[in-house]
Amino acid sequence: MRRLYHIPLSPFCRKVRVALAEKGLGFELRTELPWDRRPEFLALNPAGEVPLLVEEDERIVIPDSQAICEYLDEAYPDRRLMGFDPVIRAETRRLTAWFDQKFQREVTIYILYEKVNKRLSNRTDPSGDTIRAGQANLRVHMNYIAWLVERRRWLAGEEFGLADITAAAQLSCLDYLGSVPWDDYPAVKEWYAPVKSRPSFRPLLMDRVAGLTPPAHYPDLDF
Repeated sequence: MRRLYHIPLSPFCRKVRVALAEKGLGFELRTELPWDRRPEFLALNPAGEVPLLVEEDERIVIPDSQAICEYLDEAYPDRRLMGFDPVIRAETRRLTAWFDQKFQREVTIYILYEKVNKRLSNRTDPSGDTIRAGQANLRVHMNYIAWLVERRRWLAGEEFGLADITAAAQLSCLDYLGSVPWDDYPAVKEWYAPVKSRPSFRPLLMDRVAGLTPPAHYPDLDF
């Protein structure tokens, strides 16, 4: 049995969930709250972080979303999410790093961590100044996504792939919180709409966090 340890509003966990589904690989989802530091989970992953993929009765245990996705592309190559062309693969790696690292550091941590993670882990109240800084940074990234999709069919080129999955996973978490100004960025909205309509992505739109209700458009495939 293939298992994926995750938390619902983690962009990294969502990235892996979509990658698995795009490849047609069945998996069991197990929610794991990293701050619980559960001994059984730490035995699998001493870093205590999600996502964590487990295959073949725990003979294969892989942490880190990018490591998992690259493993999936190599182990199950029928549907390449990083592309076949070396130039496209390089561009995909560049963009996944952009959204996994730069976007996460400048936007998601400022908004998602403040609004959700602090509450779930019983820490201090959200900082309004931090959230506003994240919203300002988001606009910079939305402009960059718009620049990309005005020049390409998908973020890394002509084929849907891991770059799109990574960016959409980040945006979907913020969209759950009503934090994405879609109407100000029609090109980005036009790119995201078919992503959220993909069968691989739709289960993410069913996720719910207790005490937090997403906006009405969040699960709407037509926006």
